Amino acid sequence: MPKPVNPVYLVGAGPGDPELITVKAKRLIESADVLVYDLLVSEEILKLAGPDAMRIFAGKAARNHHMPQQEINHLLVCLAGQHEVVVRLKGGDPFVFGRGSEEALYLAAHDIPFEIVPGVTAASGCAAYAGIPLTHRGLSRSVQLMTGHSMLGRSVDEDINWESLSDPETTLVIYMGLTNSPLIARRLIEGGRPGNTPVAVIQDGTTNKQRLVLTTLAQLPEDVSKAKIRSPALFIIGEVAALSQKLAWFKAGKS
Repeated sequence: MPKPVNPVYLVGAGPGDPELITVKAKRLIESADVLVYDLLVSEEILKLAGPDAMRIFAGKAARNHHMPQQEINHLLVCLAGQHEVVVRLKGGDPFVFGRGSEEALYLAAHDIPFEIVPGVTAASGCAAYAGIPLTHRGLSRSVQLMTGHSMLGRSVDEDINWESLSDPETTLVIYMGLTNSPLIARRLIEGGRPGNTPVAVIQDGTTNKQRLVLTTLAQLPEDVSKAKIRSPALFIIGEVAALSQKLAWFKAGKS
């Protein structure tokens, strides 16, 4: 009989602050034989692994993929048959814009068992550290997470039903929207969001490099450019963003 293959662990490393990882994630990292990790995983978290653990960088940034997704998928299948504890470590949560579901489907198609270890996603982590409640009675009754870019060869403008995003009581959290911020702002306003809708732009959220810019939808592109905001950053759009003026508690460099 063939030797049974241990599961590959698809693990969320949280939004940046290493203290936000789960107990289970910490245990798996410490016991890992192999870590396949993304760009946004902090060095402090990587140091949790033992000195003999193999570390494989598989980071991706916009239009700059150190390792294509198909290659990562194939790598996980190969590693599963060679090592006892394989940890695929992703920033945030593996199933929230982390492509963890694609990797899980590939593993399943090759009869490789897997486990999903959720992590604090950037939406909740960065919002909390900026003092922004994603829902608030009388202001926001729902939250919508979306990506601000599309697959290569497709337009984000064509992919999104902008009119469906006009509800003022729905908080929008937009990942990876920096490049398309002028389009996002214009189309949301055309779709029915007022130009004076509060927007929070959070760069390097939950870390000692965190930056917070409070603006409005109409001013978003100009203020992002003026502040020289860079990735990783996300937008929180809605009336709740203005509460950061009273609730912001986190100071960069302190915890």
